[in-house]
Amino acid sequence: MSLKMLNVFLHHDGVKLSIGRLAYKERVIYFEYDKSFLQSDIQISPYKLPLKPGVHICQERLFDGLFGVFADSLPDGWGRLLLDRHLMSKGMSFNEITPLDRLSYIGKYGVGALSYEPIYEELTLDEKSIVLDDLASSSLQILKGQSQDMLDTLLAIGGSSAGARPKAMIQINENDEIIHGVQTLQEGYEHYIVKFPSATDTQDIGKLEYIYSLMARDAKIQMPQTKLLIGKTNSYFAVKRFDRVKDKRVHIHSVAGLVHSDFRTPVLDYDDLLTLTLHLTKDVAEVAKMFRIACFNLFAHNRDDHAKNFSFLLDGKNWKLSPAYDLTFSFGPGGEHSTTYMGEGKNPTIKQLQLLAKKHSIKESDAIINEVRSSVNNFQSYAKHVGILKNSYEKVYAQLEVQTDIIVDES
Repeated sequence: MSLKMLNVFLHHDGVKLSIGRLAYKERVIYFEYDKSFLQSDIQISPYKLPLKPGVHICQERLFDGLFGVFADSLPDGWGRLLLDRHLMSKGMSFNEITPLDRLSYIGKYGVGALSYEPIYEELTLDEKSIVLDDLASSSLQILKGQSQDMLDTLLAIGGSSAGARPKAMIQINENDEIIHGVQTLQEGYEHYIVKFPSATDTQDIGKLEYIYSLMARDAKIQMPQTKLLIGKTNSYFAVKRFDRVKDKRVHIHSVAGLVHSDFRTPVLDYDDLLTLTLHLTKDVAEVAKMFRIACFNLFAHNRDDHAKNFSFLLDGKNWKLSPAYDLTFSFGPGGEHSTTYMGEGKNPTIKQLQLLAKKHSIKESDAIINEVRSSVNNFQSYAKHVGILKNSYEKVYAQLEVQTDIIVDES
């Protein structure tokens, strides 16, 4: 197959706009904006792909030669595994698969508001309803290389999602009835993403992430609605999609894609993130939101805080910080934070938060720090309410106690 050209569209305020064309030749990717889009004054990627006429070439190989805004449409981890296995099942060798092939397959089903044509293949699902336990079991078997059962189904409803853990796009109604999400939004339903345990996760990983979402919300962090879906064999964490408002699509851009930062080799500091937030949004309130997330990640020991776990949404022609996501107990490279705090990644404390707040003139920073710390200190009651395995509870609680002791000593 190996596509040589791809048309790119933006679904903006309910209107499908032609952005331009991607071309692939001799392992180099080219992009050119449509003349009509140049007149729109809509910046889909202001730093790495600003609105300018002529042919743009991404000189960096970070995203296989793609500009970050298009790379954000592609899955990584689980989704890429499914996609590449499917393409290889169609006779393509792994070395022949190009970024344009992957974007063509994602078509109109990617996260955010970009779509790509021609579409390589339209997968259809015969059944609207889905069984979470079956999807979780099949996902685990695929990860372990034990089976390819339900590969096409999992690809159709989860192949465009980012992140390492298996996921599925679903729709949920107020009675927690579930149908697959790659269809027009059905009456009474909302778009959600549900996560399943990976081969290295504990069985209660869904409950733990749900607990963290409750703590974050109580810490006044902007969070999408979350649910704990109960199956026959396990419980699964589900989060409402913030790149969809009903069936209207919203353009989303990760920090990794915005500034071309390699999330696998962390180099960012929260100082960089607060600076970026002010420069992009021009809003000090958005900077305070990012600072609050930084506080939470420190206190709650969420150390997998890499550049793909922070994003911005395009609202008209203005950018704003997206709701927080992927907040859970985790470790980064070597056990450190993926994003450092004023240069400290191994043992950041309240001292680094205060330095960060002072540098960026965060108003009422002490109140923010105390609110977030108070919420995290209630982990025990959240865990008792939701119920997690004893080993999981002890592991998390012990670490959060250490964090609290360090913070108290420093304050």
